[in-house]
Amino acid sequence: MDLNKKFTPETWPDHPERATLEAKNKFVGFWLFLGGETILFATLFATYVALKNSGPSGFGFSTQGLYELPLVFVMTMLLLTSSLTSVFAMYHLRNYNFKKMQLWLAITAFLGLGFLMLEVYEFSHYVSLGFTYGNSAFSSAFYTLVGTHGFHVAVGLVWITLLIFRNAKRGLNLYNATKYYTFSLYWHFIDVVWVFIFTVVYLMGVVG
Repeated sequence: MDLNKKFTPETWPDHPERATLEAKNKFVGFWLFLGGETILFATLFATYVALKNSGPSGFGFSTQGLYELPLVFVMTMLLLTSSLTSVFAMYHLRNYNFKKMQLWLAITAFLGLGFLMLEVYEFSHYVSLGFTYGNSAFSSAFYTLVGTHGFHVAVGLVWITLLIFRNAKRGLNLYNATKYYTFSLYWHFIDVVWVFIFTVVYLMGVVG
């Protein structure tokens, strides 16, 4: 099948992201990648849970008094909304509407950038209070877990920005459809990870 073939909404495959053998192989490799990422975050969560009581009280910090839950709630809404907008983008991908897909992906990127900027502000605020990476085992575990997630968000933003601009004049084809869809899966993955971070780190931290 010609990967650069011009389609119409009527001739566009129902599942363009998996319409070729190469695309199916990429999906297998991508799911293996997400499996490795799951193990990585599981390890970081386990480390945080084991160390969250190692030092905060003795160093003048407690999770109840440290975490800014209203700020984190806004961050959570931004990221969850960006997951929804990426679903809209994939809906338009499957309906061969390139312009609307690009628009919703741009909105997704904008929301993700808003989340990342608030996370940078959150970290800088904690550092200004003296809660630094080397403050305790607790602070190291916190910054490593949340910072690793933030790094993944940044990678996703670079990924989607490159996809938007590199394909702006190319339109949709069976080659880049897979790239758009795997980005969407990646974005959903980091959203799910954040839901666990919000629950395990922030909610459980605030309620003690």
